[in-house]
Amino acid sequence: MSGLIEQQRFMCSIGAMQSVVAIPRALPILHSGPGCGTMVAGFFERSTGYSGGYTAPCTNFSETEVIFGGVQKLENLIRHSYKVLDSDLQVVLTGCTASIVGDDVGQVVRQFVDEGKPIVYADTPGFKYTNYEAHSVIVNAIIDQYTDRFNEERKLKASLEPRDAKLVNLFASIPYQDPFWKGNLSEYKRLIEGIGLKVQILFGPHAQGVAEWQNIPQANFNVLISPWYGQDIVKHLEEKYDQPYFQFPYIPIGGNETTRFLRELALYANEHGAELDSGAVESFIKKEEETFYEEIDNLATFLLEFRYGLPGYVHILHDASYVLGMAKFLLHETGIVPKELFITDKTPEEYQQNILDISAGISDKKKIPLYFQPDAGLAQATILAANHEGRGLIIGSGWDKDVARKKNCDFLSASLPSPYRLVMTTGYAGYRGGLRLIEDIYNQALSTYR
Repeated sequence: MSGLIEQQRFMCSIGAMQSVVAIPRALPILHSGPGCGTMVAGFFERSTGYSGGYTAPCTNFSETEVIFGGVQKLENLIRHSYKVLDSDLQVVLTGCTASIVGDDVGQVVRQFVDEGKPIVYADTPGFKYTNYEAHSVIVNAIIDQYTDRFNEERKLKASLEPRDAKLVNLFASIPYQDPFWKGNLSEYKRLIEGIGLKVQILFGPHAQGVAEWQNIPQANFNVLISPWYGQDIVKHLEEKYDQPYFQFPYIPIGGNETTRFLRELALYANEHGAELDSGAVESFIKKEEETFYEEIDNLATFLLEFRYGLPGYVHILHDASYVLGMAKFLLHETGIVPKELFITDKTPEEYQQNILDISAGISDKKKIPLYFQPDAGLAQATILAANHEGRGLIIGSGWDKDVARKKNCDFLSASLPSPYRLVMTTGYAGYRGGLRLIEDIYNQALSTYR
């Protein structure tokens, strides 16, 4: 084997600079070659944010720095970045060359910390992590080097407030790697607050910037919506601040799974002292379900009329959270049967069995084939070789559009890279996300009629 893969749908660790970009008024500073930032900007289209894309400061690591080291160049870049960009938090990220050469980035950053600057660093060489894993590395670096400073200052002032029993920190969609991260976080915030909790979402326009990061230790517990990525964050917080965590192992989409998520979360919160009003929780869920299922009822006539012209089965190529969440939703709430499913996020082996166990429960009538396949070229070959009756649907990235055409399947672009679709605030999470997913799928089907 050559070790090469085709159509990679994730990045090396430097791609997690987008997690910094997603924090309001935060600034990534790249200690790397000039191509790293350009590659990130190209992969995550329309993802500039406050200081991302081609505007992110970079040391442009070259042969000179390989020979003589780049710490002085990095120090100069940081000082000039303060003059050019007004930011509340700076995060220095190291690329492959800086890590190989062994530049002491920590020593440079500590100089600015001693000056009172809100700056941290993370070791993110591309050969070490994917951007899914590096997201946790960067978040933990901010917690250890920035959040902890404010926590210690509170202790020194003897004014550390007691934890808020109703406050939680949310870790879910990875910014920009998930095209729907803004919409999803907004919907999670609405739902979690709807049952009586308060939530810090930390990323995106609905977050309160660095104030939420400073306040992370004051949360009663953490909420993780993911089968694997982000676990290093909540486990780190459990050890560091003695904060337990609630985990829902896939994105909840539609009526069944969103209700399950909210009830399990409310139960966990009350077991940990939140004292939520159970009647109010159920009242909120009932109202949301009524709104959701009213639209499903209205859909019945349409489904009956077009029953022979709508997709009956689906292939999904996405990360583990979406594959599980979409498969459950499509099977149980639209009747679209999942066929071969492909997880393309390079899931570490230690998490794969748990994901397989969850997938085994998607259907109680048949086993749905699930592949951990970061090589999307091989995934496409499997789809092309498959033979299923009826009209099919492929949910994947822009690279899968041609496969859908060859198989005469409908196609929905829902993962990166996605050059055929503009996503701004759309989300697929929750009750509203389920309705939006139905709209997108059936609009694609209807667009084929002439």
